[in-house]
Amino acid sequence: MGERTDELVAPSNWRTVDLISDLHLQAGEPATRDLWRAYLERTPAPDALFILGDLFEVWVGDDVLEHDDTPERAFVCDCVAALHRVANARPVFFMAGNRDFLLGAKALTASGMQGLNDPTVLAFGGRRWLLSHGDAMCLADTDYLAFRAQVRGAAWQAAFLGKPLGEREAIARELRMRSEARKKELGHDPDLWADVDADAACEALRAAGATTLIHGHTHRPATHALGDGLQRMVLSDWDASARPPRAEVLRLTHTGADRVALS
Repeated sequence: MGERTDELVAPSNWRTVDLISDLHLQAGEPATRDLWRAYLERTPAPDALFILGDLFEVWVGDDVLEHDDTPERAFVCDCVAALHRVANARPVFFMAGNRDFLLGAKALTASGMQGLNDPTVLAFGGRRWLLSHGDAMCLADTDYLAFRAQVRGAAWQAAFLGKPLGEREAIARELRMRSEARKKELGHDPDLWADVDADAACEALRAAGATTLIHGHTHRPATHALGDGLQRMVLSDWDASARPPRAEVLRLTHTGADRVALS
């Protein structure tokens, strides 16, 4: 019998919940950061915000917040400060993705975010929504899953975080270059990349007693019927420099879910 899925029961006064993922915030893409800041500061505030991974393009350790001496480090510190201002007004929940899985307790405290395990059930509006980043369910991407198992291990993380910050940043740049090269090899069309396995999604939903899986990672925003009343809803990635720009919020209310495009 598998482990019980974590569960978050929404307070009775929540009426609106926003979910986002895959913003990949980085200093080299200020337009996406600016759009994200505008969303945080100017749109009608939801009762809670859920970030389902890859908020940052890369996270090499919480000690980056102790330094703002390079543009990338200063950018990260600025983003964390913006999150803290929002979290003072309403709860912000964070689930790690494949890019920012090293975001730890110090960063959560500095940002005011509350950490969530992957997956977690959100009980809201009389329904059970299963939240996940989604990468662990891309079963066809065997090379990535092997890499994921390695870097999520305590020994690898202890060894990596024990290196000087500059060395970790250099390693991260190299890994990103390899990732971009692999995307070019596969083609930049996300439809060519590995997708969440439908059987794995159904199994996770049934185990959690939920009917809808909400996830990111694949950069393919859509709603997929899985049969037997089950479905999965895929969050959009964000790229304000794309033509047309991509930035979307999935908004849950007591009547269902709606996609809200931002501009």
